[in-house]
This record gives sequence, structure tokens and C-alpha cells, in this order.
Amino acid sequence: MQVLWRLGESNVQAVQQALSRELAYTTVQTVLNILMHKGRVTRAKRERAFFYTPAVSRSKVTRQAVSDMVRRVFGGSVESLVMTLLETRQLTPEKLQRLQRLVNEAQKKDGLRNARGRTAREGGGDGKS
Repeated sequence: MQVLWRLGESNVQAVQQALSRELAYTTVQTVLNILMHKGRVTRAKRERAFFYTPAVSRSKVTRQAVSDMVRRVFGGSVESLVMTLLETRQLTPEKLQRLQRLVNEAQKKDGLRNARGRTAREGGGDGKS
């Protein structure tokens, strides 16, 4: 998927050449066909070759993978995931600062959304009662 997200529509040979490790053509073809059957890529035939295109965005796959990992590995606890990242020193002070900024921004957005929702319910959406 990483190669297809980077290159866009590609045939088996292009994907094979772009991989960081050497794999047989048939191995790459098999993986792409499995991804197609799972709905992760689409396939179109042009001349004598199939061209594969990502059918899902990188962000959607990332969200699904992280949710799955939190559920399976950490029993659904995001806090356990973060604590593990801290304990294994995966989060540097710089990364923690960036995370704090992102959390603050998300809280501000949520606060605005919640305030708008209350205003709309309480006063018909114009903020007046």
C-alpha cells in the first residue's frame, strides 16, 4: 500500500521495483490481488497489464490499524498505548510538545462544536434565546 500511495496507479512491475526489498514478481502480484479482493485497491486492465490504484486513503487505513492495535494489544486503553510510548522512550520532549499542541487544538475545536450544538438546541441556532 505504501508504494501505491506514493506512486499512484501502478502495474506489478513498478510496485516490485519500488519495494525496499527484493520480492518475486508473482509474490507482488499475489499480494496486490489479495488487496484487490479485500477492497483495498482497484484494478484496471490496460493493454496486457493490470494497473492497481489505492481504493482507501492512507489516513483511513492508519486510523483503522491504530484502533485495531489499541483494541487488541492494549485492551482498548489509549492511555496504555501512550504510557508504553513514554516508557520505551518513543516520545521525545519535542514530540510531547507537539502532541500537547495537537491536544489543545482538538479540545478547542470540540469546545466550539459543543457550544454550537448547545446554542442551536437552546435558542434555534442563532445564539439568542
